[in-house]
Amino acid sequence: MSTTTVTWWGHSTVWLADSGVTLLTDPVLTDRLAHLRRMAGPPPRLPGAPDAILLSHLHADHFHVSSLKAVPGEPLLIVPRGAAAFTAKALGPAAAARCVELAPGDEVEVGAVRVRAVPARHDGGRGPWSRERAAAIGFVVEGASRTWYAGDTGLFEQMHDFGPLDLALIPVGGWGPTLGAHGHLDPVDAAEALRRVKASLAVPVHYGTFWPVGMGRLRQHMFDGPGQRFAEQAARAAPDTRVRVLAHGETLTVGPAA
Repeated sequence: MSTTTVTWWGHSTVWLADSGVTLLTDPVLTDRLAHLRRMAGPPPRLPGAPDAILLSHLHADHFHVSSLKAVPGEPLLIVPRGAAAFTAKALGPAAAARCVELAPGDEVEVGAVRVRAVPARHDGGRGPWSRERAAAIGFVVEGASRTWYAGDTGLFEQMHDFGPLDLALIPVGGWGPTLGAHGHLDPVDAAEALRRVKASLAVPVHYGTFWPVGMGRLRQHMFDGPGQRFAEQAARAAPDTRVRVLAHGETLTVGPAA
């Protein structure tokens, strides 16, 4: 019987293998990202070329141009509707030719799995200095397991429509000592999101990896603690869900061998 494996490489970078298909989410493969420094875990060591990369939105900590250039092979780039033009400018026409744009409800088959775009509540712009915009999305991957990769999001009612799920890869924090409530999940809201999607298993992501240079001792609990606090909150809000807090580079098997 087929299983699904997931390896968390820090922040939102996840290697997902399902039904012989390998997917990489929002890769950041470097030790530095603008004013941010990798404060925990090694840089990702990809086992090979993925079949596809899932890019949830244009923010630089999710659509990281130099990391995308470093990914081996010629994977499919599954991006939000409207992001292909930015992809062409940032990565060149050959990469743009590998783009598949999805809006919520759209789907694409990658080998034996189906990737469906779902809504996310998060700003879709590249940043305050840029006019590039494309609505942020999440993804539901259907193969041996049904996996939700949320990207970056706040709470919204349509989350009820995603489940039931086998696995939720859910953001629980951020990359700095302040985290705005709009468009993000803290551990409490992430537990509520988990209750809504009805996942059997959840892995917290988007925390504990990058932190602003010079702020290593500022609000350290917001760096180290969100994963465990999410697990504690989820035990109350979604008691039927099992939460696994992974270390950087740790692999989890979903299915008969879990």
